[in-house]
Amino acid sequence: MRQRERSSVRPHRARSAFSGAVIVKNIRIWLTGLIVTIAAIALPVMVFSSKPVQANVSPADVLPVHVTHTSHVDLMPGPYATGQEVTRACLTCHPNEATEVMATSHWTWESQPFTIEGREEPVTIGKINQINNFCVSAIGNQKSCTSCHVGYGWEEGTANANLEVAENVDCLVCHAQGGYAKGSYGNPAEGIDLAVAAQSVAAPSRDNCGACHFDGGGGNGVKHGDLDSSLSYPVAETDVHMGELNLLCTDCHSTHDHEIKGRLVADNYVVAPEEQVACTDCHAADVHTDERLNTHLDAVACQTCHIPSMATQNPTKMYWDWSTAGLELQEDEHYTYLKIKGSFEYATNVQPDYLWFNGNLAYRYLLGDTIDPTRPTMINLPAGAIDDPTAKIFPFKIHVAKQPYDTVHDYLLAPITAGPNGYWTTFDWDNAFRLAEERMGLAYSGEYSFTETWMYWPTTHMVQPSENALQCTDCHSANGRLDWEALGYPGDPMDWGGR
Repeated sequence: MRQRERSSVRPHRARSAFSGAVIVKNIRIWLTGLIVTIAAIALPVMVFSSKPVQANVSPADVLPVHVTHTSHVDLMPGPYATGQEVTRACLTCHPNEATEVMATSHWTWESQPFTIEGREEPVTIGKINQINNFCVSAIGNQKSCTSCHVGYGWEEGTANANLEVAENVDCLVCHAQGGYAKGSYGNPAEGIDLAVAAQSVAAPSRDNCGACHFDGGGGNGVKHGDLDSSLSYPVAETDVHMGELNLLCTDCHSTHDHEIKGRLVADNYVVAPEEQVACTDCHAADVHTDERLNTHLDAVACQTCHIPSMATQNPTKMYWDWSTAGLELQEDEHYTYLKIKGSFEYATNVQPDYLWFNGNLAYRYLLGDTIDPTRPTMINLPAGAIDDPTAKIFPFKIHVAKQPYDTVHDYLLAPITAGPNGYWTTFDWDNAFRLAEERMGLAYSGEYSFTETWMYWPTTHMVQPSENALQCTDCHSANGRLDWEALGYPGDPMDWGGR
């Protein structure tokens, strides 16, 4: 009996010993898996998070101090009958300033000459000689467009002889802090007390720059999605630099001898990096404390994440159809239709479009270039591609228009809109094109229609507070805002890898 008891106990003890060995083995396997899992998580964190990050120089350390400007109340007593008289008074103490201004693109309204394939001679690009897809051409509306020129004395249809005269430089448009406005042909508006305006001069304010740049294209927010009157006195949510920090335009667009840093890509083919404003002028190159974010910076522009939307306060024009002008489709309404200009579409809180961009243009439409009217014509096309190491993914506003072209010559036309016989007086397109033929030397066949054009505008202002920046899933998700295949990737770089 006792023997049976022993024999009955032995199998139980054997099973217990076997089970214990299995448990110990499973624990070892589990511990090994746990260690591998922890290592898989910890190693990237150690690589990215514990890696020393470049020490940031405080942006405040490189900003200029806004000093109180010398009062000109006693220095500019007046009276002044013309803007030129004001300029002559300015030049008695600032003898070189007019000459400096006359050497800038703010004065010449054109770029440096570029050698372009298909053109025998170097060409310049600018308001003075090219077209856009907003008001089409400053040449066709010298009366109004020159109210945003830094000079006086324009005349309809002339060879711009006023640009050769130093006293035609308008000091007040950039420096008067009150009581001044421009009128027709670049001259002071009617009723302006020029002495009061001259006595108010100081360093340029946001309102000085905005008087032209906020209203580019014919009205507030028309041309640029990131520049409008909301930036005169913005809240931080609109623009953290101008709102929270009260930066002036000239704090970033620094000036030497009246040459202002920064170039409008629509009016240039190539822009030298040293001529362009960059975030790294103030911020460290590796600005993020999380190194994983810094790894994006060779392919993604700062603006892409930090300007998630534009036109956050005021609407910006997204579409302009000139073909409906003159038809009296409805009562004039600023945001939808004007008889003199046609139909419009505006939008607010616009999500940018994203392209590779190296700071230059791959193409700029030049007066007389032939087009294919069956497809959209690019007025300007940003340069850059996934295999361009100097390019980054950059945010743009794309403005689409329907504008006139010559159906025989297949090139865009620039009508004369203003003036006694311009389109806005006669509503006669044929006559407006014949006037332009005389002024611009561009042959008109007598046959016209309308075609679609696109124009790209880089988005660099309206930087929002850091907490509003794009998050990972804004781009890396099924409904992310980036079209990876259009950008040249096989798919999301999170799955397929970067360039």
